[in-house]
Amino acid sequence: MESNVFIALGSNMGDRELNLLRAVAEIGKLPETRITALSGFYETEPVGPVPEQPDFLNAVLRIETSLTPHRLLEELQRIETGLFGRRREMYQGPRSMDLDILLYGSLTVAVEGLVIPHPRLHQRHFVLVPLAEIAPDMIHPVQEKPVRELLASLPPGERVTKT
Repeated sequence: MESNVFIALGSNMGDRELNLLRAVAEIGKLPETRITALSGFYETEPVGPVPEQPDFLNAVLRIETSLTPHRLLEELQRIETGLFGRRREMYQGPRSMDLDILLYGSLTVAVEGLVIPHPRLHQRHFVLVPLAEIAPDMIHPVQEKPVRELLASLPPGERVTKT
């Protein structure tokens, strides 16, 4: 069982707080999986090619799981589409729920459809701030630095406010 699996949650459509809470509850129901930590919720500005969209509410969850990374990804995508009706029509566009595997212990994976650690994890305030809240000393297996150092090295600019 891997005990340091981190999942990013984000929502900018509908009742964002309720969406995050529903996603946490669904992840808690996954087989062979137990939630061990949840960050606070953070209001964040959209990042990427679609600036004209509502702000996001983001959080990070730590779980213990026996699911393989591929099986976990399948389950997260099932939650995104089955519970939240997510359709992947616009890259980085508005969405009721976005679930990403950030870290799976010290494992690295790079195959089509699955990259762990998340390839932009170390570049994003909206992920590093909640991750640093619950795991500041977790070492990024590719960058080989603790999360708190990765966060401290980012240039200022992205708005991330704890709600």
